[in-house]
Amino acid sequence: MSQTILHPLRTPLYERHRFNLARMAEVGDWSMPVAYGSQIEEHHTVREDAAIFDFSHMCVVDIHGVDARMFLRKLLANDIGKLRSPGKALYSCMLNMEGGVIDDVVVYYLDDECFRMVLNAHAASRDIEWILAQVVETKSSVTLVARREDMVRGDVEALAMIAVQGPNARERVFRAIPSTRAAGKVKPFNSIIVHDFAVGEMMLGRTGKTGEDGFEMIVLAKHAGQVWDMLRSAGISAAGLDAWETLRLEAGMHVNGLDMDPQTSPFDVGLGWSVDLGPERDFVGKAALQARRQDWQFVGLAFEGSAAVPRTQSPVMSLEGEMIGKVTSGTYSPTLRIAIALALLTPDIQVGSYVSVEVYNKRISAKVVRPPFVRNGSPVGEQ
Repeated sequence: MSQTILHPLRTPLYERHRFNLARMAEVGDWSMPVAYGSQIEEHHTVREDAAIFDFSHMCVVDIHGVDARMFLRKLLANDIGKLRSPGKALYSCMLNMEGGVIDDVVVYYLDDECFRMVLNAHAASRDIEWILAQVVETKSSVTLVARREDMVRGDVEALAMIAVQGPNARERVFRAIPSTRAAGKVKPFNSIIVHDFAVGEMMLGRTGKTGEDGFEMIVLAKHAGQVWDMLRSAGISAAGLDAWETLRLEAGMHVNGLDMDPQTSPFDVGLGWSVDLGPERDFVGKAALQARRQDWQFVGLAFEGSAAVPRTQSPVMSLEGEMIGKVTSGTYSPTLRIAIALALLTPDIQVGSYVSVEVYNKRISAKVVRPPFVRNGSPVGEQ
């Protein structure tokens, strides 16, 4: 029986978003909730308390096989060999042969023959093609199993992803779903699999891109609605992707396709810390990465007064009018109450200096700062 594909695609929580009058928009190939009411209120709720997000458009891929660890050590710029305890997670870039960023991923170590990788939604199909090509190239004994609803095959069960983020997120999850209290001692960038009588297996990873504490919960898609209802019934507010965008920008977190792409290296975008160039391991793009120079530096821009929000690709110039870079993403910061942006500038520009950004045919002054803008709900330094 053929599978009916909806365009745009819908997550398992789509009907709940519509029932709760969420404002929906097409995000990539997906119909996603961008706000349930006030984006600003949703943003502040995450900074001050906790809220839940539907991230089921992200793609979970399980990598099985006796060569799984060895294969991932060759595939990723960070060294998966560092993961020795089940549940440990690793952030890494996946590079092309020229050392450019194909995607940034989080990988969880489940056991010696199974690792779980979370791919960005818009890049998932391209990523999987690339990974499969590397399986063939390296003649590795591994199998990729995509777990997103539009990709599952055979008797594989689809997974959904729900994030609960905010300073009170973990305690609120424990109250909403008592079986999750087993995750009480999980440290940041670690995960645990728990079993709940009502909804079966759940993986809770203490990860996220809002700059706040919390969990990213990977659950069976068929039970995602029930998990969502349990969290909502416990009084946890829902938030849309517009709030997530302002949160991640305040936290200085990257989005693939905006802040980095196959033309930029991890060093260009401030992710050198996620690259392991140790001599005992080779990986895709390593030689090119070692040979290329750093063309850019990844910085934040803080705008004064009531400046308009800069758009992606807005030109950045020195105060003398020389072109020195571009904005990669920008927003209004609800926490700081100013416009902010992430940008790629030439390496000689100093943090603390001022630059000029072209916004709607006007040049607006901005201060070069070091991301993040906000940490643990509070401004970082003087912006």
